[in-house]
Amino acid sequence: MEFLDRYLEIEHVRFPDRLRVVREIQPESLGALVPTLLLHPLVENAIRHGVSRRAQGGCLGIRARRVGGRLELRVWDDGPEGAAADARSSGIGLANTRARLEHLYGTAQRFELRRAREGGMEVSVSLPSPSANRVSPARPAARSAVM
Repeated sequence: MEFLDRYLEIEHVRFPDRLRVVREIQPESLGALVPTLLLHPLVENAIRHGVSRRAQGGCLGIRARRVGGRLELRVWDDGPEGAAADARSSGIGLANTRARLEHLYGTAQRFELRRAREGGMEVSVSLPSPSANRVSPARPAARSAVM
């Protein structure tokens, strides 16, 4: 989250009065192990295809929570309706993120792109969520404790 916060600071400079960020971060989710830079392309995509396409600006939402033994992430925007098709067709970042998750987790992960109830697009990710203290020493380079 710290790295993502630095990126959002830059975006706030670009869109000082047009970007509103809503965070729904469950404290228990902060210790979850996730692939490095998992959220960055999702947030960047939401800003590029959602918030930046609205003259009045818009809202970006980030949710993280643990449900059972899984980590559920949701990134959404309230961008214009036409941005949905653009995000699906030109989303190299989304395609790479999906491919990384499939490589790392196989069928144990879920990656969904759909219309958000807030009006724009939403990406939902669900991953197995071991605690940091349960990770074997052979795998720490593949994941980071920073979300």
